[in-house]
Amino acid sequence: MKTGVTQARLLETGERIFLEKGYNHTGIQAVLKDAGVPKGSFYHYFKSKEDFGLKVVEASNNAYLVKLEQFFGDETRSPLARLRNYFESGIQAFAANDFRCGCLVGNLSQEMASQNDTFRTRLDEILLDWRERFAQCLAEAQVAGELCESWDVKMLANFCIDSWEGAILRGKVTQSTEPLENFVAVLFETVLAAKAPEAEC
Repeated sequence: MKTGVTQARLLETGERIFLEKGYNHTGIQAVLKDAGVPKGSFYHYFKSKEDFGLKVVEASNNAYLVKLEQFFGDETRSPLARLRNYFESGIQAFAANDFRCGCLVGNLSQEMASQNDTFRTRLDEILLDWRERFAQCLAEAQVAGELCESWDVKMLANFCIDSWEGAILRGKVTQSTEPLENFVAVLFETVLAAKAPEAEC
């Protein structure tokens, strides 16, 4: 098995097990066994479990950014329609996974932020980057006349991401997509349809 292929397999396996069990409850030997990689090979590819975990986060985020670009770069839809399509597709994926797993960055943010500053810092950087991408889509909606020009798009982007992650958490508890559907309804029918506070659109 080639080095690049082996490392990619380990990262993919690590992401899946992190989503199921969390970082702290994932053992390296379990990852190696599941990936079909011989014992003792781990440290050929990674310096430590922390190094492995951070690389899993990077690989997962890179794949997510490709997906996000596909949604937000869809010029066949208006900016707000792109945003809605992204969330509605997320609801479908959540249901297809039996209301489990959710978002790796969200999961690890809950688990690791208070335990490991290296993880916390990188996860914060990733979330800030997501905010910029959501804000850009919302800014395009302003240009298209879909959204009040006085809204602070970074504030709205933070609201979108924070509320979505919270809805995923609640959806795991209720074993349903209702919290996510409620968020989408409130976002598009109330929040984004309103004028900015103390502003004329």
